[in-house]
Amino acid sequence: MTYAVRMRVTMREVADRAGVSIKTVSRVVNGEPHIRPEKVSRVHAAIDELGWVPNRAARTLRTGQVGVVGIAVTELRRPYLAGLVEALVTEADRWGMLAAVEPTHGDPARVAAVLAGRGKTFDGVVLIGPVGPVGDGLDDRPVVVVQGGAAEVDRVEVDRVQEDVAEAAALMARHLAVMGRSRPALLGAHQDELRACLDRSGPVPVPCADLGEVADRRAGARAAVQVLERHPDVDVLLCVNDEVALGALAALVKHGVDVPGRVAVAGYGNLEDGRFSTPSLTTIDPGPARLARSALELLAERLAGTAPRQPRALVSPVELIRRESTLGRDPR
Repeated sequence: MTYAVRMRVTMREVADRAGVSIKTVSRVVNGEPHIRPEKVSRVHAAIDELGWVPNRAARTLRTGQVGVVGIAVTELRRPYLAGLVEALVTEADRWGMLAAVEPTHGDPARVAAVLAGRGKTFDGVVLIGPVGPVGDGLDDRPVVVVQGGAAEVDRVEVDRVQEDVAEAAALMARHLAVMGRSRPALLGAHQDELRACLDRSGPVPVPCADLGEVADRRAGARAAVQVLERHPDVDVLLCVNDEVALGALAALVKHGVDVPGRVAVAGYGNLEDGRFSTPSLTTIDPGPARLARSALELLAERLAGTAPRQPRALVSPVELIRRESTLGRDPR
């Protein structure tokens, strides 16, 4: 029996399929900037269609790069963090790079070990969340911080990407005003932008519940009950993340509290579970795919040597997802 053997797909075939030059394919794969978006899209479509895999050994010899980006994240048990990591891995793949995910569990030594791998194990590193000093990440071994928080801006001299927290706060405040909610409480102490926005819009200080070390569903359920016991006039619970909000919803339902009739609930993160909770959860979508895209673009420009010397800070847009936990159920 004779079998047809398919030879390895070449860069020339990818270029022909995309209708571009071999040089353009190489530039796209190596993450070089200043390529027209339509050409980038055609090249990626051709790569996906043909199943082409870049020769990483040749790439290493040619550029001195290993084609791997390190992604440092506190943990992967939190659904939002897992989703953000997945978006970063997907985006790295689009740039022709492998991704190595390194859970740090909040240990500075683990973060330092990941950073020490730059130029050896990793071409560059993406750090998720607030971090301590990371040194200079503006050379050919770049570091990008994603969602480092406003407190990080002045002391982390690296490129960073942050969702527009101020806009998120303004969107939520306007939505609550339209819905006639005037007595909010915050579940989660670290919501400075939202608290400031709400304090400006109302004469009464906004109560805030500390969730403890882990802002999860259990903490949200406990805090929701405590807040309503101490502040029975509260008419909306604004939660630091969707996990806390889903815990709060469960506790309110258990105690027979009408949501949103008696008290509305809103989260942050746009977890898939929020679409299917009862009631479904109003939330802010920080756009993990947009954050990942911006982070890899910054990293690729550093690797290509085309980025400015100064650290860059990109602010990514957010979206308010309105659902039943603030709007009420559609009577139909």
